[in-house]
Amino acid sequence: MENAERCPWCGDDPLYVHYHDTVWGRPEYDDLALFEKLCLDGQQAGLSWITILRKQHNYRAAYDDFNPEKIVRYDEAKVEELLSDPGIIRNRLKVRSIIKNARGYLDLREQGIGFSDFLWSFVGDKPIQNHWRAFSEVPTTTAESEAMSKALKRSGFTFVGPTIVYAFMQATGMVNDHLVQCPQHRECYLLSQ
Repeated sequence: MENAERCPWCGDDPLYVHYHDTVWGRPEYDDLALFEKLCLDGQQAGLSWITILRKQHNYRAAYDDFNPEKIVRYDEAKVEELLSDPGIIRNRLKVRSIIKNARGYLDLREQGIGFSDFLWSFVGDKPIQNHWRAFSEVPTTTAESEAMSKALKRSGFTFVGPTIVYAFMQATGMVNDHLVQCPQHRECYLLSQ
């Protein structure tokens, strides 16, 4: 496959190309995988996704593999430890956001609401299939991302504005925003059938 066929945003960085070809746009339904991705997308705020992607393994190590039961028990000493970890983004608000998001995740679960079911309900439990021909056509927010953002905020989540949430929806296959000429557009469509 030639680079020109891919969505242009991934460029030719091997890590980014692999992410584009094997992760981005593929429907994800696992509660914990979705929790991790939402937290990581929040870490991206003001940065490029490749910055976070390069630190993903460091984040998993620093945050107990994104186990909400462990994260919610982090105390001030743990926050300070995280703020001194050069392998993650050392921003106090972003560090605290993952702890708050763990609480939100557990609160939903305590209400009998599965995280995947909660998130996927905003797209009618099935990926939205878009047919963009140019990257400039792809929106940064939609009515669905705005509704999901509001619901997540009501549930105690932070760093979940509509733009971050739409990037999350794209990455987890809730919307197929691969350009139609990209081979992954068809792959993601087939995975959703």
